[in-house]
Amino acid sequence: MKPIQSIKLRKLEMALVAPFTTSFGTFHDKQFYIIETKDEDGNIGYGESVAFSSPWYNEETVKTNEHIIKDFLIPALKQTTLNHPEDVHPLFEKFRRNHMAKAAIEGAIWDLYAKQENIPLATAIGGTASKIDVGVSIGIKNTTDELIDTVRRSVEQGYKRIKIKIKPGWDVDVLTKVRDEFPDIDMMADANSAYTLDHIDTLKQLDDLNLMMIEQPLAHDDIIDHATLQKAIQTPVCLDESIHSLEDTRKAIELGSCQIINIKIGRVGGLTEAKRIHDYCQAHNIDVWCGGMLEAGVGRAHNIALTTLSGFTLPGDTAASSLYWKQDIINPEVTVQDGTITVPNGPGIGFEIDQDALEQFTVEQETISMNN
Repeated sequence: MKPIQSIKLRKLEMALVAPFTTSFGTFHDKQFYIIETKDEDGNIGYGESVAFSSPWYNEETVKTNEHIIKDFLIPALKQTTLNHPEDVHPLFEKFRRNHMAKAAIEGAIWDLYAKQENIPLATAIGGTASKIDVGVSIGIKNTTDELIDTVRRSVEQGYKRIKIKIKPGWDVDVLTKVRDEFPDIDMMADANSAYTLDHIDTLKQLDDLNLMMIEQPLAHDDIIDHATLQKAIQTPVCLDESIHSLEDTRKAIELGSCQIINIKIGRVGGLTEAKRIHDYCQAHNIDVWCGGMLEAGVGRAHNIALTTLSGFTLPGDTAASSLYWKQDIINPEVTVQDGTITVPNGPGIGFEIDQDALEQFTVEQETISMNN
């Protein structure tokens, strides 16, 4: 690929349409970085950091992403010649974890490469699907009636799968009422690590609700207790926060810790590692789907590209832009028709950047030359 001439870091702040609540916190807006990699021909590749402002989901934050990108990752890129985006992953391996920072840079490089080759990002990574099935993620609500109303709207909009956030005290009774109201929908629960094995009797009750899965019910760094839980319940366990690499995937599958894995580009360090995890799961008959991190348009576009790989057999979290954002930074925004997204066929991520919106939401920016 042609050399990168400069890298721009844009810090954005965008308001959510409505508060989004999980077992670990409530979000009203989101700060994040857009990374722009530019070559000598003026091509620009875009990546998005998905870390939150506080270390709720994992140890990374917006501020630590900036530190790692500026002080370690970009200097490492200056010292090497990239022939292909897959060269980035081994280059960054010497830096422990910080996967979201790595994924933001690597994603921008993948997009730049695809634009240089004049092919869609989906094609560049080996994807083949022209449409992808998508679901929706619904946060914890103030009342069950409010939740049911939200589920009803999502079903009417055609989403192929409804994910409902749960926590102790907001679980079996709530999900039972939703199931009674919607006996035939594909529904799953996401616990975001809110339970322990002491809650096993509660979690066993979920078997009566015909759920697609329960996502990350136990500790964020656990694969041992999840194996115990999966043996005790019929509902498939899906791992999210526990899976950071192909090695984590291999161990979890060998232990019987799960039947499904959620692949998030930011959590695993980029598209290259995400592809490796996808390939391994496909070879071992483990279903995968693409999770979401309240991405804006750039991150959402990367998720769409990843989901075109053939092993993504379950609807992901890449819902329409308008479900989360008052205004997105891509044009056109991501839209959903009958529970599917049509994969864009333009070069790179396939969406144009809305430069006016990008400037409007930018609160800080810095351009770093790669030639000095």
